Amino acid sequence: MSPAAQEATAGQTRQGPLAGRLVVDLSRALAGPHATMMMGDLGARVIKIENPGTGDDTRGWGPPFVGPKDDPQATYFLSCNRNKESMALDLKSEDGQSVLRQLLERADVVVENFRPGVLERLGFSTDAMHRINPRLVILSITGFGHDGPESHRSGYDQILQGEAGLMSLTGSGPDDPQRVGVPIADLLSGMYGAYGVVAALLEREQTGRGQVVRTSLLASLVGVHAFQGTKVTVAGESPEAQGNHHPSIAPYGLFRCRNGSVQISVGSEKLWAAFTSAFGIDPAAEGLGTNADRVRNRARVLEVVEAAFATYDPEPLLAKLAEAGVPAGKVRTLKEVYEWPQLASQGLLVDVQHPLLGSVTLPGPPLRFFDQADGTESTRRSHTAPPLLDQHGEGVREWLATTEVG
Repeated sequence: MSPAAQEATAGQTRQGPLAGRLVVDLSRALAGPHATMMMGDLGARVIKIENPGTGDDTRGWGPPFVGPKDDPQATYFLSCNRNKESMALDLKSEDGQSVLRQLLERADVVVENFRPGVLERLGFSTDAMHRINPRLVILSITGFGHDGPESHRSGYDQILQGEAGLMSLTGSGPDDPQRVGVPIADLLSGMYGAYGVVAALLEREQTGRGQVVRTSLLASLVGVHAFQGTKVTVAGESPEAQGNHHPSIAPYGLFRCRNGSVQISVGSEKLWAAFTSAFGIDPAAEGLGTNADRVRNRARVLEVVEAAFATYDPEPLLAKLAEAGVPAGKVRTLKEVYEWPQLASQGLLVDVQHPLLGSVTLPGPPLRFFDQADGTESTRRSHTAPPLLDQHGEGVREWLATTEVG
């Protein structure tokens, strides 16, 4: 086997519950690539198909860029493409379509986030892909859904944060709509998509057939409306942004103290009793006796709590809250988060060797797995860097030429 083929097949033997599964990633930007990165983290072999010359859109999303000036690497791309192989294919060409068919014949999963109708025009409708491989699980992610009156619209994260109501819940108040600081619609649709794929693979064990899994940025955000959604559908109310305080629990949020602020979560009457005892507050004072009272009298709660905190700096205050058993925390910068020992202890930092950048530390996968028999960790431990464009193309072609379907 040539060095290129060895490199292209290196990911097949790594640990994880999806080890041995082949994922063909036709997606770009963030939603689909996040889903396939999750599958790669779980041990699947992920072959990322990219446009020749330019590759995934996110290769050009910056700054910041790092690495050599003649071949800068976007840190955006690095965030969502670890544990993948890259192959450049022109899917409009005869060669590109032939190679894709060969990959689909061998694949367990294909992921795409084209606008509705694009794959059909290329000759790869869901029916056509299932004729090629009836066991194939197809994950399709769109912006507004695959059907309905607005299915034709292009879906971008911030647009959907607004359209799906998330921005109306985020900000200092009703007149200050704000986007979430990460592309949460993309990330959630990728997570829901990966979850759907795993469920479809499990069902395939019973039926022997693959199926189509569909989700959208719109669906993913509606799926996490939680109690704000039932506030509309059941109570008939329209929620509004309330800044850094919980709409249904008080005190729960960000409170000022001397030289800073802390966050607290007083989520039960037992915690309220412990909190008020620690800080000399009358727990049954007018307007404070129950959680419902405190929510209705939020301004009074804010005044009472911040008066109690006024003589404390953040660290002594956090220590006192911990001693009282009240959940609390600070607001860290991302730099502080990545320097936090707790992060490394949870496997949330991984070191990889990048062909151009050398040793690079990436945010790690959020799941860990442990063997039932002896408790040893079976999480995938060896990770590969996000690939260069077409880094594995030659090796994948050689692998296709020397392997049988099935």
